[in-house]
Amino acid sequence: MKRTTTVGAVSAVAVSAALIALVATSIGGQAATPTGSPIAQASQPAATATPTATASPTATPSPTPTPSPTPIPTPVTVPAPLTGEPVSPAVAARHPIAVMIDDLGAARPQSGLSSASVVWQAPAEGGIPRYMAIFQDTLPKSIGPVRSSRYYYITWAAEWRAIYAHSGGSPGAKATLQAKGSGQYVYNVDEFRYSGTFFRLKTRFSPHNLYTTSAKLRNLGKRIGAKDKAYKPAWNFAPDAPLDERPYGGTITVKYPYNTISYKYDRNSNTYLRSVTGEKKETDAGTGTRIAPKNVVVMRMRFGPLNDGHPGAPRLEATVVGSGPAWISTNGKTIKGTWKKTAITKPTQFFDAKGNEVTLTIGQTFVQVVTTSTVGYPISFKAGSDTPPATPVPSASTAN
Repeated sequence: MKRTTTVGAVSAVAVSAALIALVATSIGGQAATPTGSPIAQASQPAATATPTATASPTATPSPTPTPSPTPIPTPVTVPAPLTGEPVSPAVAARHPIAVMIDDLGAARPQSGLSSASVVWQAPAEGGIPRYMAIFQDTLPKSIGPVRSSRYYYITWAAEWRAIYAHSGGSPGAKATLQAKGSGQYVYNVDEFRYSGTFFRLKTRFSPHNLYTTSAKLRNLGKRIGAKDKAYKPAWNFAPDAPLDERPYGGTITVKYPYNTISYKYDRNSNTYLRSVTGEKKETDAGTGTRIAPKNVVVMRMRFGPLNDGHPGAPRLEATVVGSGPAWISTNGKTIKGTWKKTAITKPTQFFDAKGNEVTLTIGQTFVQVVTTSTVGYPISFKAGSDTPPATPVPSASTAN
């Protein structure tokens, strides 16, 4: 019984070994394995063939894009309130500067007139005219010779509450400036109070040698309260008329007892070339620029003696608030109309015969103020022609 059990166990072991060998042989026929136990060989996975790698195409690098240039912003411009010229908002907000300027023969040529936005010229005592130049768009380095104040000039400067530069003045002017010179009418800059803002040239004789600069006046103006701000234009402006609409020639003549002013219209530049007694081509001593405004206005106003006890020729007073006849010249053509001023600080405005406000050409304006007397202060206007002047035919001697 014991032997039978042993034999049976051995037989079972033999059968198992045979089965294992059969399995190993079957697997080994598919893939050779390293030497080892049949069980270890049977447990190893079948080898997998490694596929051949296919080369990938090399990507061509994209060119680096050229950066777009940064766009330059278009400068912002606005119309200058005194000229209509396109200027920056900062320039348009500059506080206007008004300067009294001498017009005696010894004072010519003056400095600063070509840079002024508006120039007023009116009689003073003895029939000698005087200027008041108002600056905003362009600020010249030299202005003068500076002279004394008169009341009616203050009223024109008051239209802008300007920084008002002068050297003394008539009793009425000084009283007005004392009462209204802190911004009510103007900002008073008297040489006798602010001497450091003025200087005297050694190349001219006193009193025709007192000068100032726009920079000095701007700095002083800020100290005494004349701040920059937005200003409303007092006049209407439009661009130059097309060349084919401008006339050929034309003149304006305004006579004061001691100075004859003449303007000759220049079609190409659309300006009025200015001349004065003793100076056929009036120029700015500071820049050498020919004086040639875009607009010329002539207005008649009632003047009379001031009777303030001034020795010699009496000082004058004028009826500045009110209205009167005016001639407005622009684009080579002149119309007769009316000037009106309703209050001291209100603007002097100009209207055509139908009562419409006139339109000036963008640029500088000269205002010539004369009395209502046509004897002592005659004016004349010669219209230009719509046809070009005939070309002179050379004479036989010239041709040869």
